[in-house]
Amino acid sequence: MLFKSFSAAVYGIDAYLVEVEVDVSAGKGDFMTVGLPDAAVRESRERIKSAIKNCGLDFPFQNITVNLAPADVKKEGSGFDLAIALGILGTTGALLKPDLKHHLFLGELSLDGGLRPIKGALSIAAMARQKGIRKVVLPVENAPEAAVVQGVDVYGLRSLPEVLDYINETREFSPTRVNVQETLTQGGQYAVDFRDVKGQLHAKRAIEVATAGGHNILMIGPPGAGKTMLAKRIPTILPPLTFEEAIQTTKIHSVAGVLDSGAGLLGIRPFRSPHHTISDAGLIGGGAMPRPGEVSLAHNGLLFLDELPEFQRNVLEVLRQPLEDGTVTIARASMSLTFPARFMLAAAMNPCPCGFFNDPSRQCTCTPPLIQRYVSKISGPLLDRIDIHIDMPAVKYRELRTDSGGEASEAIRERVVRARQHQLERYQGEKIYCNAQMSPRQIRRYCPISAESEQLLESAVNRLGLSARAHDRILKVARTIADLDAMQDIGSSHISEAIQYRSLDRNYWA
Repeated sequence: MLFKSFSAAVYGIDAYLVEVEVDVSAGKGDFMTVGLPDAAVRESRERIKSAIKNCGLDFPFQNITVNLAPADVKKEGSGFDLAIALGILGTTGALLKPDLKHHLFLGELSLDGGLRPIKGALSIAAMARQKGIRKVVLPVENAPEAAVVQGVDVYGLRSLPEVLDYINETREFSPTRVNVQETLTQGGQYAVDFRDVKGQLHAKRAIEVATAGGHNILMIGPPGAGKTMLAKRIPTILPPLTFEEAIQTTKIHSVAGVLDSGAGLLGIRPFRSPHHTISDAGLIGGGAMPRPGEVSLAHNGLLFLDELPEFQRNVLEVLRQPLEDGTVTIARASMSLTFPARFMLAAAMNPCPCGFFNDPSRQCTCTPPLIQRYVSKISGPLLDRIDIHIDMPAVKYRELRTDSGGEASEAIRERVVRARQHQLERYQGEKIYCNAQMSPRQIRRYCPISAESEQLLESAVNRLGLSARAHDRILKVARTIADLDAMQDIGSSHISEAIQYRSLDRNYWA
């Protein structure tokens, strides 16, 4: 007897429909799964057999053949367990509905018949709506995430018997409902604030400029100067997530399996801070079936690399493409996947191995060649892709003990949002949304400067030996500073401030 049910799998960050065909015929009880299953799918036969038996249901001791179509795409993961189990039960007459084509079933089965959460529920629900499938049954932990998709009824259930009750209509179940706007509002609360940071006014100003224009930033200073503390507070002044950004960010986190159980939409911009021992595959993504790396998990948010020179050189070099293109393409012999990776990069480093070069209160024990070798771990091409470099001296005792805090994140965010709004209006129809994304053609169009500013910029380029890319970065940053001042034209003061944010060109790199 043949019975069909429907499930889904994730390819990259998007999902595709999988038709589960179960055929039961006379034989010695062999259980075969075809359709390019991986080890987790092949092992499902033992989970399914135990789950059906432990739920008090009949398991047919005959030959069982399961086909997962399309058969030419590799299937991986344990999310097909529920659909396969229902196919088997459908052949025994345990299901009163002979046709389940309007339903999508997902979930891993435990040995007692319980449903365990899966990855990629949001992507799967979006695909179901696109395919015209209006009902999705999955584990209760995944229900808030999938229910974000409008036009699909999502039923979060806990066990195989509950799924049978739902199909046979012996109990009444209500679909999960999620208030998207409320989810975004509640999720947009941060536990940290810029008010907590004492001193470092120059660094705070540079970070405000960086967030206003979407620029990458590098902080250089001795241990304890507050570099990590400032970096953790950068997301609090970034513009709030839009619904479309929240959907795309949640998709990536769901596929990677890092979304909190029972969570719906991500309401805050992601903050990712990988350790310096991370591999290039961990940072960019990879694997036999490619998975998103840290740069994709930081999409629409912040990627913070602490102790930048301690990262392996090959790991840092793979950052160059996503910093330029905003995407990561991972090619394998059988497939090529592209993950979004549009993030703001913040990095921190000591000025030398001991950390006290140029510190007036502590003596540096490093020799000049040692310092140069340390700084040279960051390649010139990567450094050119970081718009803003700033020196951060140690915080003075009086600043540390003062009771008056700095500006709150909310006040800084208001200025950042206003500057971003100017940019959105300026770049309508340009397919970019902030100054950092301007191409050379757009720089020429939107960054005209006066003769005085031209002379100032030429002097800086010649004196510091800046590259063409560094020249463009200065113009982009100056455009952002002008936007923060709500000025249409870029003035010489904006150019001067932007030049000051090329610290490595001026002090260490030359």
